[in-house]
Amino acid sequence: MIKLTHVDKQYKEHHALADVSVEFPEHQTTVILGPSGAGKSTLLRAINLLERPQQGQMTIGDLTVDFAHPLSNKEVLAVRRKTAMVFQSWNLFPHLTILKNITAGPIHVLKQDPATAEKRALALLEQVGLAETAHRYPGQLSGGQQQRISICRALAMDPYYILFDEPTSALDPELEAQVLRVLQDLAKRQNSMIVVTHNMEFARRVADQIVFVEDGRVEFAGTSAAFFNRPTERIAAFLDAMKF
Repeated sequence: MIKLTHVDKQYKEHHALADVSVEFPEHQTTVILGPSGAGKSTLLRAINLLERPQQGQMTIGDLTVDFAHPLSNKEVLAVRRKTAMVFQSWNLFPHLTILKNITAGPIHVLKQDPATAEKRALALLEQVGLAETAHRYPGQLSGGQQQRISICRALAMDPYYILFDEPTSALDPELEAQVLRVLQDLAKRQNSMIVVTHNMEFARRVADQIVFVEDGRVEFAGTSAAFFNRPTERIAAFLDAMKF
């Protein structure tokens, strides 16, 4: 489980996270929803330490970090080895083949045997329907295919949790559907996932838990069914605005 306790992140004129306490259960999919600028991505990036809160604690598995104190490089690396982030843009290495993009992390960071890393990468490509792309380069693939490759790259690191920050926002509807099908399959396999998205239909179908964020605060954390049953006037208004 990932647990945040009284986490606070403030910029000069903006309170990005305000006393956030929330849990993300293991082997479940949590979807973070909320209006633009609510703090969704900041919350997600804090888990991976791409954003550093000033207060509060985070427990991730057997590791606890206290944001009130400077984090050592050892602590940062320990957290990041438990998580893998998939961004809006896929950020693949353009000069490496797809296979080498996926195996670079396991070989150089996890110190896996290259043959083992390659076998795992080929299995992941098969899982997302892109086995034939192993020896191609990123520039030869569509955006949707590249995003699926970035998901393979994350999975290859065997993370405790996979974090997705608006993974389909840069894609047209057809390519978005391809990526969402992969995420849905990962959810069925009970991967531990946290997803920031604006796609309400995906959230309704896939999420075990919904976390609703507004003005840097967690205003709701509960089951998908409870959320889409419109438990508050604010959530009802949000869902109506999203044309769900």
